[in-house]
Amino acid sequence: MISKILESITWLGHDGFMIRDDTRTIVIDPYQISGGEPADIILITHDHYDHCSPEDIAKIQDDSTIIVTEAASAKKLSGDIRVMQPGDSLELNGVTIEAVPAYNINKKFHPKKNNWLGFVITVGGCRIYHAGDTDLIDEMADLKKIDIALLPVSGTYVMTAEEAVAAAMLIKPQVAIPMHYDSLVGTRDDAEQFADKLTGVCETKILSCG
Repeated sequence: MISKILESITWLGHDGFMIRDDTRTIVIDPYQISGGEPADIILITHDHYDHCSPEDIAKIQDDSTIIVTEAASAKKLSGDIRVMQPGDSLELNGVTIEAVPAYNINKKFHPKKNNWLGFVITVGGCRIYHAGDTDLIDEMADLKKIDIALLPVSGTYVMTAEEAVAAAMLIKPQVAIPMHYDSLVGTRDDAEQFADKLTGVCETKILSCG
């Protein structure tokens, strides 16, 4: 079950991912994408331009697309929009979406008071955690039965690779995938450092952007 979902995950670069099963396409934080088929669900973590990009969202949005996001991003977008805060959950087309906190603790870029989001997505019986732009925060200890964790590793605006390793050890996913590198900040070295330090702890997978 996990292997099938894992094979369906495409990294779009930066924090962007596409998750597909037999009937649904879910896209998270599309940024600088070339386009593609319309998504059934688009998840937007917060309103920074490299996460909430109306131009990129429009490339994969049609009348049936549902956008799930927080209040500030919702003001920039149009269509069928569902607004969430940390702690909220909803079900859409057989997909369960839980909104969880994402914020900085030693930086000013992502204040906790903004109620910006990470997501836990349950699709095909698999629980996928997309951390959003966050540091290593206490709330990660509350995440339960995460199968796949998508974790930022670049530092500067988010966790460093070393902090992301600590997050993975706290969350205990079966598979950890690094993100938030090779775009505005961070390099593949951050992703490789993250993967190396998790050897023997959990499976890691460094995806090629595609």
